[in-house]
Amino acid sequence: MTSSSLWLVATVVEARRTTPHGRVLTLRVDGWPGNLAGQHVDLRLTAEDGYQAVRSYSLASAGDDGLLELAVDEVPDGEVSPYLVEDVRPGDELEVRGPIGAYFVWTPVQTEPVQLIAGGSGIVPLLAMSKEHARSGSSAPMRLLYAVRSADDAFYATELEDLAGGAFTLDWAYSRSAPPGWARPVGRVDAATIAASTIPASQRPSVYVCGPTGFVEAVADLLVAAGHEPDRIRTERFGGA
Repeated sequence: MTSSSLWLVATVVEARRTTPHGRVLTLRVDGWPGNLAGQHVDLRLTAEDGYQAVRSYSLASAGDDGLLELAVDEVPDGEVSPYLVEDVRPGDELEVRGPIGAYFVWTPVQTEPVQLIAGGSGIVPLLAMSKEHARSGSSAPMRLLYAVRSADDAFYATELEDLAGGAFTLDWAYSRSAPPGWARPVGRVDAATIAASTIPASQRPSVYVCGPTGFVEAVADLLVAAGHEPDRIRTERFGGA
């Protein structure tokens, strides 16, 4: 779908709290050209004195119906995320530009196995892929490993559980605390997690990894060590190096 360099007015339709420090926003954008699963937008805020701040946010939605969904995890000292998480209300207007990105996308024409690995709010573009996989009726095996500190920190937990089944498999990893009765060890994603909860390299899946920089780099190294071909691993990261 064609990217636009124009800034478009986005009206907040819904703003719902989903984690103690995160919110999901639904925006209506007239003139939206549509987007593929995995693409993102630039979002711009303008203060009364004219000062502008721009940040990039992945989309949890795909298609051309003019409704965009994004999830925002608050950065306490940030310029944009505290406003989006704490202050923005339905009816408020923002500006967006996009869609952006042609590399980190999944489309139903892909028939190879797909492994998705998310850390924290890195779930957003991978949720879009998961929903597109279900909407299209794709029979390509798709597996998602979602790593979070605790169950309370997970975005879209209910939606993901509802998607699980058939060709789509959902795995969880908890780094700080796990739900009662959780059988696996609590801790960061390691070689054992990759072995137990992802599609093996022998099946040559396309792999998408999204999350904080440190998480993405560590997971990519683990995947290569497990035998995955580097050129089949696509990454998208946020935060400092």
